Amino acid sequence: MLARPSRLTRGSDYRLVVRRGSRCGGARVITSMLSTGESRAARFGFIISKQVGTAVVRNTVRRRLKAVCAEALPRVPEGTDVVIRALPASAKASFAELEADVHRCLGRLSASAPAGSS
Repeated sequence: MLARPSRLTRGSDYRLVVRRGSRCGGARVITSMLSTGESRAARFGFIISKQVGTAVVRNTVRRRLKAVCAEALPRVPEGTDVVIRALPASAKASFAELEADVHRCLGRLSASAPAGSS
């Protein structure tokens, strides 16, 4: 699981990443990434609306996304904030499908981000 220093917790941080960050969309998730230039571990946040499903389904999707991000944490550049928005199709997606979507977007956004950008 993601440790507390690796999670976004403030609404202002979520808004900043979603509004100013680079975006990569897929069938099941939309990933936004913003490099802050700070020397700290990457942080992840998740947005899972009621359109995804019941509370049980939303929590299952959230747990799967957290597990995928905990595994991907060493490959994400230091000082990066990432917000993953789950789309309704994520409710029926398998763990492997969610993992593939997140890894594809993280790879694409990491490659396109200039080094040391703010």
